[in-house]
Amino acid sequence: MGTTEKTIITVESSLQVPVERVWKLWTEPLHIMHWNNASDDWHTTRAENDLRDGGMFLYRMEARDGSSGFDFTGRYSLVDPHWKIAYTLDDGRQVQVTFVGDGSKTRVHESFEAEQTYPPEVQEEGWHAILENFRKYAENSDGSEAMHFEISVRAPVGKVYRTMLEDRVYRNWTSVFNPGSHFNGSWKKGSKMLFLGCDPEGNLGGMVSRIRENIPDRFVSIEHLGIVQGKKEITKGPEVEGWAGALENYSLTDHRGDTLLSVDLDVRKDFMSYFRDTWPRALDRLKTICETG
Repeated sequence: MGTTEKTIITVESSLQVPVERVWKLWTEPLHIMHWNNASDDWHTTRAENDLRDGGMFLYRMEARDGSSGFDFTGRYSLVDPHWKIAYTLDDGRQVQVTFVGDGSKTRVHESFEAEQTYPPEVQEEGWHAILENFRKYAENSDGSEAMHFEISVRAPVGKVYRTMLEDRVYRNWTSVFNPGSHFNGSWKKGSKMLFLGCDPEGNLGGMVSRIRENIPDRFVSIEHLGIVQGKKEITKGPEVEGWAGALENYSLTDHRGDTLLSVDLDVRKDFMSYFRDTWPRALDRLKTICETG
């Protein structure tokens, strides 16, 4: 009995970015959420990546209008940092990605087994579009960095989730960043949200944002769209450089009844020192509220 010969599709791209940074942007969940889409009407609302031999990954991909979505999942068979990744998708197809560094440049070579639903040329076009999206993101990501903070809270995930988003408590724990910190909007997925505060002179300012994802007791993703200056919402122009498109993600994980709360966010480089100081203090305050309230 004969077997069907597998079709291997290859896409590749050259980037003006060193291989160490390419690897970081390719593998870290916060960055994956920025570039993992073939067209602007789709986006990745959540990413999990256990980057090791035998580790699993999951990228939640959804249409921006909310009409459809699916989980792109698989298991790693090889992780060789800054050189090669191999994994098996849940449908059994094999994928290999190779990174070839040459000083300030990197060549990314991706090959995968075609599936049977769509013609090979359509699949090649889609995977190449994602790779091209990655190239653009990687070559234009020098203005900001990803930061990570986490804290263990002696309270169930449900309590931590509800507490940190409740209006009165939110004003309390985020007052570390601004004494008048508050939000105006809804935490519902897809909703517009304003995160507001006042400077020492009493002038209103803050961020114009959108709730990109909200999975109760598990994950919240905020996409910042621009800034607020007084009564103006500014989403275009030099004023929003480094802020528009930035993500702020909260992940909650149960650990035998306690909660590990992780925060991953895009930060403009000139704000990194400020957040290194304020985020740990804000999370400590939230922890105290959850554990004593």
